[in-house]
This record gives sequence, C-alpha cells and structure tokens, in this order.
Amino acid sequence: MRLVALLLLAASPAIAAAPRTFRVDYFHTGSDGKEIFSLDRLVVEPLPWPGNPARPVDDTDSGKYRFLVRDATSKSLLYSRGFSSIFGEWEDTQDAKERARTFEESLRFPLPAGPVEVTLEKRDRANAFVPVWTFKVDPKDQTVSDAVPDSPGPLIPLLKSGPSESKVDLLILGDGYTKAQRGKFEKDAKRLVSILFSQSPFKERKQDFNVWGLCPESRESGISRPSTGVHRRSRIGATYDAFGSERYVLTFDNRSFRDVASFAPYEFVEILVNGNTYGGGGIFALYSTVAADSLWAPYVFVHEFGHHFAGLADEYYTSDTALLAATERLEPWEPNVTALKDPAQLKWKSLVSPGTPVPTPWRKEEFETFSRAVQAERRKIRADRRPESEMDALFTREMKEVTRILGTDQSSGKVGAFEGAMYEARGYFRPQEDCIMFTRDEVPFCRVCQAALSRIIDLYSRGPAR
Repeated sequence: MRLVALLLLAASPAIAAAPRTFRVDYFHTGSDGKEIFSLDRLVVEPLPWPGNPARPVDDTDSGKYRFLVRDATSKSLLYSRGFSSIFGEWEDTQDAKERARTFEESLRFPLPAGPVEVTLEKRDRANAFVPVWTFKVDPKDQTVSDAVPDSPGPLIPLLKSGPSESKVDLLILGDGYTKAQRGKFEKDAKRLVSILFSQSPFKERKQDFNVWGLCPESRESGISRPSTGVHRRSRIGATYDAFGSERYVLTFDNRSFRDVASFAPYEFVEILVNGNTYGGGGIFALYSTVAADSLWAPYVFVHEFGHHFAGLADEYYTSDTALLAATERLEPWEPNVTALKDPAQLKWKSLVSPGTPVPTPWRKEEFETFSRAVQAERRKIRADRRPESEMDALFTREMKEVTRILGTDQSSGKVGAFEGAMYEARGYFRPQEDCIMFTRDEVPFCRVCQAALSRIIDLYSRGPAR
C-alpha cells in the first residue's frame, strides 16, 4: 500500500480524483465452435483508472471481441473497448478441433458508481459484433475484493510525459529475471523502449506516452521452453512453444499477470523475457512479448507491439504457423490487410500511390522460392537443436537477400495492394511490398500501419493540438 500512497501523492489533482480501476476476471471455455463464459472474481485494483476520460467509448472497430459497460438502470453506455484474446487465436488451431480448453481473461474499466450491465460481443461470420455474454455487476457487492496482491517490487519510471489521464501508459514487465538480474532488466527495458520510440509514429508521438517498468523476482533465470524439456515457474508465467509454435511466447497465467500489472498505471503491456532464443508474441489489447537477449529483439519488440497496440495483422505467409488455413476469404477487421473483394473500395484507398495498379504486381515468385528454402533450413536448425548463432546467421542472410528483392522492385515503397498476407499466399493483400509486419528487414511500418497506430494513440492520449 505504501507504493500506492506514493503514486497518489505524486499525482495531479485530476488523477487523484479519478475512480479506481475495476477488473472482471472470468473463464473462457470452449471447443470446436462452442464457447462458455463464467465469472471468476471481481477486483478493485490498487491504483486509479489511468485512461483518457474524454474517450470512454471505443470507435475504432478493432478486435475480435468487444465489451460494453452500461448503467444497469438507464442503459446508457459508460465504457467500451475492442480486444482480442488467447482463446480467439486458439480456436483457429487443430487443438481446438480435438479437445476443450479453458483460458483466463479479464475486462478492466473505471470503477462504476453503481450497478452496471456488462456485455461481451464477438464478431460473427460477417465480422459484425454480436452479444455472446451479458452479466450485471454491483461494485458494492461483498464479493468485490480490494485486497492488495504481493508487491512485485519497485515501480520504475522509464518515461514520464505527464498525467496518466492524458497519456498512453505502457508497462514493461520482466519475466525470468532473478533478484540479482533486476539491473539487467532495467537496462533491457531502456534499450528496447528507445528502439520503439525510434520508429514512426511513436517517434513523433513520444510525448504522448508514459512508460513504466516492473520486474517481479524469479527463482530461476529464464522462462519455460517445453520443446527442449525446460520448465520454469516464473511470476508472469511466460513460455515458449505456445500452441506448439517454437517461437511463440505467451503467458497463460492471467491471474498472476494481472495481479503484478496492477501495481502500475497501464493500458498496454510488453513482457520482456530473460533469454536469447528468438521468440515473442502479441495479442491486441492483451500484451506483447519478446526475448530480450535475442539478436532480433529490436525487430520482434516492434513487430509484436504492432499486434498488441493496434491489432495489426501478420503480413507474412511463408513461415510455419499453428493456425489453420482460412476456409473462406472474409474481409478482415485488421486495418493493414484486405481480401480485396472490390478494388474500388480498398480500405486504404486514400493512401494508394498515384498511378499504382490494384492489385499491385511484385516479385512474388522470386520471394516465395527463396523464403521457403529459408524456412526449410530454419526447421532443421530447431529440430537438430543447433546453437542460436546458426539461426541468427540464417536470418541475417535472409534479411540481406529479401531486402534486395523487395527494395529494388518497381513498386518498392509505394502503397497499393500486394497479394500475400495473413499466412496465406493467395486471397489476402497487404498495403506495401515491405513492412515491419511482413519481414525482418530494416524497414519502417508502412503508411497504412502508421495511420492505424496513430489512431490508437489518439484514443488513449490527449496530446497537444496538431
């Protein structure tokens, strides 16, 4: 509680007057098209709500799911946010066709003054939101707990630009760092945060962010990597091999993750895992992850944060993935990919470079031939458990050649509609030939991705007039 008191005393009057943060923890269970939701616990977190009071309603139409909080009596809309979830990814894997699983999830919103009705919605086959679960919450119910969890350690201010209510609050969480490695975490966090703010549009909008750090102590250095027989009980619970993908890093321990995170004002979370094996992950409005010591950490951090922050889709399609191939080509909700049902109605048509044909020709066959050979070598390196340095050397060779292919084409740097995206070689299109969401090349976010990222910054911040 001492940490909470210090934060409140240091806050501006506006933040001090903000409501506390209310959290609904629930279980999301399902298999093969069936879903069941059940309440776990109701929590009042230690700190005030950090959000922008001028933008309580999400108008970005983002996420596979959305939740809405309404006054229980008047039904007036108090708060809403779109989001995606681990369940939402898992249901598109083969595992979901064969067995049921339960995942822990949470909804966070300002502590209401009285009873509210919460509605959880999911996109249907036409990508429209439809209700899947509605329940009522009374914040004065005796089951609502304001008990403070065990402290994860001191809160580290990495970037302070102003009061939380007018800034995007990003939390950097360390996992797999021992007590003796706390200093290493702080160095890792500062290094990667500086890389994030070297990229547009974050570079230009740095003053709209606060960045905080927390590093709960782990008994052992590193995190779980089940494919090699390594298992750890780290505080956040991050692990490689999520859904059987050797590079995919997630935590399935939502309770512990949320309890630790509650000691910081946050809207977005990046989990730094202490290790050098290539890997990471990102889920919109949940969290993103990166292996801090990987040679490719700068790329992975920024790429996965794009997923987490703005719901950007993966644009690559030659790498292995645990997700099953799409059975039909619906128009995706993600802002940087399209099924291009009608080229005249391209969702980013205002950004298309003058004179650029849609669809846009590119050196697709040459890229695919080279990339698939790289993927075969990549699989063998992992199967043989060869040193990480061999994977780094492979990726370095790949980056050099792919940069040549994609950077010397007649459409290089132009906005159009390039076929190949969302793990599919056919039927989905991306905005530019190359982008952080497509390759590990040293390229920026494309113009469409930058616009999507800026829209989310606007939702959470109240920066100076532009």
